[in-house]
Amino acid sequence: MTTVTLKGRTSTLRDARRRAEKFVVPLQALSGRLRYFLPIPRRFTGAYSSYQEALAAAKNGALAGYDHDEIAPVAFEQMCRLAAWDYPVLFWMRDLVRETGSLVDAGGHMGTKYRAFRSHLPLGEDFRWVVYDLPAIVRAGQKLADKDQLTRLSFVDRMADAGPTPLFLGSGLMQYLDVPLGKLIGEMPEAPKHILLNKVALRKGPTVVTLEQIGRARVPYQIRNEAEFLQHVTGLGYELVDRWAIPSLSTRIDTHPELGKTESAGFYFRKI
Repeated sequence: MTTVTLKGRTSTLRDARRRAEKFVVPLQALSGRLRYFLPIPRRFTGAYSSYQEALAAAKNGALAGYDHDEIAPVAFEQMCRLAAWDYPVLFWMRDLVRETGSLVDAGGHMGTKYRAFRSHLPLGEDFRWVVYDLPAIVRAGQKLADKDQLTRLSFVDRMADAGPTPLFLGSGLMQYLDVPLGKLIGEMPEAPKHILLNKVALRKGPTVVTLEQIGRARVPYQIRNEAEFLQHVTGLGYELVDRWAIPSLSTRIDTHPELGKTESAGFYFRKI
């Protein structure tokens, strides 16, 4: 057998690889920017310094914000299913619902978390699950709850009407909340002892508000600076008991890839 040696072959391949690697990072950045021009729907667009600025920009479209009857049923069935990121919330709720006897589900849509969680929690017959949300969502949720005879479930569009509830649940609330959490809690008859927040959109840099496409509507979506967010909640007199990351819900603003990926996380805070 005759062996043939290709002199210089290894070094040539190595040199070619090095030259190619010089283009990888610039091309990755360019690909993110080029997505802006692609003729496909984008979930997140724009980057604004405040909720009000984002809402004003959204009003250039067909619908602005979440408070519309036609938006209420969007993704309802999907939101009623248990997801992987719900399990940390369920872990804490199993003991808390026994202790508290009631909760306010802020931003609870049409009772989606009640529908997803009820068979996994020890809810007594007298347990009160009160959903606080926007008027259009509340109307649709109450109508459906009455139809399905869900007697534990009720709806309010004013936090003061929720009554005293020791447990505050906000799953997917913080992105869409147009006031500080402290202001919302301040509208309750008394501050809740326990706060569970899930799917909170965070970043290391300054807070940014983008617009999320939901059905025909564009809805302001707030991505908070994590340090400022934690300082705000602990400043209300709460201690952080637990935090969990939700990597699968990390995302980018399609029109502003230079802002980097958001982080999604959940928290349990307890009144000191």
